[in-house]
Amino acid sequence: MYLHDHISTKIAIAIAALSLSGCGKSFLDTRLDTQPTEHNIDGNYTSLMQLANTPYAYLSQRNEFAALDGNLFAAATDEAQQTNTSGDVYLFNNGNWGAFNNPDDRYNMYYSGLYAANYFLEYLDKKGGDYKSLLAVNRDTITQESRTKYLNDVSSMGWSIAEAHVLRAYYYFELIKRYGGVPLLTKTFNVNEKPAIAASSFQEVVEYIVTSVDSHVKDLQPNWKTSQFTNLDGRFNQGAALMLKARVLLYAASPLHNPGNDIAKWQRAAKAAAEALQFADRMDDAGGRNALDNNYRNYFLGNNTLNSAETIMAIRYTASNDLERANYPIATPGGLSGVTPSENLVSAYEKLDNYSASNPYENRDPRLGYSVVVNGSNWNNRTIDQTAGGSDDRRRTNASRTGYYLKKFVNDNVNLVNNATNPHNWPLFRYGDLLLIYAEAMNEAYGADQANGWGLSAREAINKLRARPGVNMPAVQVSGKADLRTAIKHERQVELAFENHRYWDLIRWGDAANVLNKPIYGVTVTKTASGALEYGTRQVQNRGFIAPKMNFYPFPQAEIHITGGVLAQNPGW
Repeated sequence: MYLHDHISTKIAIAIAALSLSGCGKSFLDTRLDTQPTEHNIDGNYTSLMQLANTPYAYLSQRNEFAALDGNLFAAATDEAQQTNTSGDVYLFNNGNWGAFNNPDDRYNMYYSGLYAANYFLEYLDKKGGDYKSLLAVNRDTITQESRTKYLNDVSSMGWSIAEAHVLRAYYYFELIKRYGGVPLLTKTFNVNEKPAIAASSFQEVVEYIVTSVDSHVKDLQPNWKTSQFTNLDGRFNQGAALMLKARVLLYAASPLHNPGNDIAKWQRAAKAAAEALQFADRMDDAGGRNALDNNYRNYFLGNNTLNSAETIMAIRYTASNDLERANYPIATPGGLSGVTPSENLVSAYEKLDNYSASNPYENRDPRLGYSVVVNGSNWNNRTIDQTAGGSDDRRRTNASRTGYYLKKFVNDNVNLVNNATNPHNWPLFRYGDLLLIYAEAMNEAYGADQANGWGLSAREAINKLRARPGVNMPAVQVSGKADLRTAIKHERQVELAFENHRYWDLIRWGDAANVLNKPIYGVTVTKTASGALEYGTRQVQNRGFIAPKMNFYPFPQAEIHITGGVLAQNPGW
């Protein structure tokens, strides 16, 4: 961790700058022309702007499309199986990871993001907070065009200060989601200091996050898409901060962190989700309210994610074909099969009227066809054929081990032979997820059908999501809190598939010990003598999850050693 391996201010910020040197939009350009000493920043207003942007470097440093073995995190859950028979994901699958070999150890990365935010805020404090004067140094603020640019920078810097506070809150959420209680640090330490700081409790960090959002949310830009600063879209806005608060309080109310089922915690989460939903639903003068996208398949492709009203905040990445190359079927030129959806997930998509086992992918929840490539799919100008001797016969080297391929996020017809590329953007906060947060918290706080003055009951919220255009699933008809809880868990599984929620949902619900210890299954496809297709299931891999210790990541063992045990290792590790 940077606190204990003496990474200096200069190095920390330089690393952050380098990590985003390839990003396209101006606000992500954190490169500094010189080492970021206070003297250099004082004399260069562009360096101050870049210093303000530096904390964002760590938002995209963990590429969600390449989180594990260069691919999605899904193969660490029951959503998918990795085709390659070796890789870090198998440490998760077999339960063989720990303090010395955690493939998803993000401790240093998120603390580096916190460090960058702290450094920026402390720099401004040392200068008396007068960023308007700092931005005026060595520039023309008189002529009209130059003054307009100066005033735009002043506006941006004002937002950046609030964003730094909320970014700290976000990084702390990512830490407590993984490690539970962590050291709560709101200042930097110089190169000669060797702080040994114990972890604050999970709830103490939650309160810090909530206070940070409450104190600074009104100073954020309401909606970048409807402002004159659309080039800054991708920075935290008010809606994203409110949704962050709701997500954090949902986790805090969940069984892992609320074993006594304190209803007040659920009520608090419901109130936060309701406030976030009301803000998202509010129509402003520019028509900037959030809403469900009318094309579930296309929403996750290219720049649609950035431009859709469903997106509250997205992480942008440079155009590439890495995701397509990793996940196209091996029979598609350039494809490597990648993380292949499991029968465990596919079977969760509901069967509708007129469903027939002889044609198992027809008359199903439409999100199945939008998210998963199945036998008989027309995909990249050819038909997937899993039968013996077919182009996608699972016995073929590096063919899908489950009989399915990933479709969600993966662009169609990318010419990998000629190295064509497409944008990929990650929906960090989206309206569909917010409806599910609201539904879960409301159900636990007030039951299935009480709106408590917020406008929607839990049932109405989940049914609003299911009725989204292009999906149009029938309304949930179950009765009572317990049955609706099951329905909400199911809805999160299919609506948010491959969006890196499943692992954390299973952990916070207390379901990981059951679900992640079950085998992963795939499909078999057999062609009979008459030419008919018969479908069956086969076990692909056993999985292992050791409870309760794996409910939290272990702290890196080096941190335990450096602090002399002041930072205590998480139980069981």
